[in-house]
Amino acid sequence: MKLIRTSTIPLSLNVLLKGQLKFLNGFYEVVGIASKGHLLDEVEQREGIKTIEVNMERGISPLKDLTSLYQLYKILKIEKPLIVHSITPKAGLLTMLAGKIAGVPIRMHTFTGLIFPTRKGAVQKLLISMDQLLCWAATHVYPEGEGVKKDLMQYRITSKSLKVIGNGNVNGIDLTYFSHGQITAEQRQLLKQELNIKDTHFVFVFVGRLVGDKGINELVKAFSFLNKTGSTQYRPKLLLVGPLEQELDPLEQNTLEEIKNNPDIISVGFQKDVRPYFAIADALVFPSYREGFPNVVMQAGAMGLPSIVSNINGCNEIIVENRNGVIVPAKNSEKLKEAMIRMISDVDYYHQLKMNARPMIQSRYEQSVVWDALLSEYNKLLKERKYRV
Repeated sequence: MKLIRTSTIPLSLNVLLKGQLKFLNGFYEVVGIASKGHLLDEVEQREGIKTIEVNMERGISPLKDLTSLYQLYKILKIEKPLIVHSITPKAGLLTMLAGKIAGVPIRMHTFTGLIFPTRKGAVQKLLISMDQLLCWAATHVYPEGEGVKKDLMQYRITSKSLKVIGNGNVNGIDLTYFSHGQITAEQRQLLKQELNIKDTHFVFVFVGRLVGDKGINELVKAFSFLNKTGSTQYRPKLLLVGPLEQELDPLEQNTLEEIKNNPDIISVGFQKDVRPYFAIADALVFPSYREGFPNVVMQAGAMGLPSIVSNINGCNEIIVENRNGVIVPAKNSEKLKEAMIRMISDVDYYHQLKMNARPMIQSRYEQSVVWDALLSEYNKLLKERKYRV
């Protein structure tokens, strides 16, 4: 039986579904479809599946979208899958429409995050209409988490049943890879020396793009105050791991100056492997304005870090208040500062959160748990249509 998985760009198949496609290929004949790129070749080789190039524009481009739609339709007619399952917005819209026209019996789309709640006016209406069309063409719609499900219902995107598979998230966490033990004591010590971090420093880490939408302005403001008034015994450090992107969502000028001039704020840019930075940190701070289901928060938890997160989709599902972290209002530097102060000053509280961090990821988001839940969903849908699994 053939299963086709699609995404707009190959990066999504390569990163978001890493390992999952190989697992599913043990039960189905899996084909991956995405736009052209060397990462698609990497997916084919690593996952051991067939891949097909279909160029899809991420933005709205009617003529190119029609071309992509026709290409997808032709492929689906030739490949004849029983299931087609898409992620990412444009691939979702085109795949579901092509699948409906081609007569694919099971057409699944997973919403990993929604753009329209943060837009206004005509743009928001257009995005809502596109998602409504996507859901009309799909047979089954899956929000990645409860927050995404709530938004889909609130904006009346579809009247179809909405199901979160497992505990949410599209791929889970590889707990062997994201383990504190993967980074040796010597590696940690060398990195600390390189960054001028002492064992007495309490290190807050942020991992992600350095843009306004990720709450960096509020984070730097909160840390700056904490940095100037905090205890000298636990003088905090702020470790920023991620690229500075100033094109679409630039940081405020005073934020940029503080990052540049404050010796206790360490910005290391993009890092292919973020585990060493988790390993030398004490807590994650992730004050983003919007997310689908953030992998960073799960990765930090798997590495044994408690988290301070904003009260947004995904974050408020992974983190349980006062159990494995703290939830604060988005765009609120004062509440962020208070949470950071408590992390440093209340040692018993901090250690309780830290003790729960990894077990709470392991029990809900370990990769095999997520993969098994998805496989069970595929099998259930096929059995409902009288296919032998």
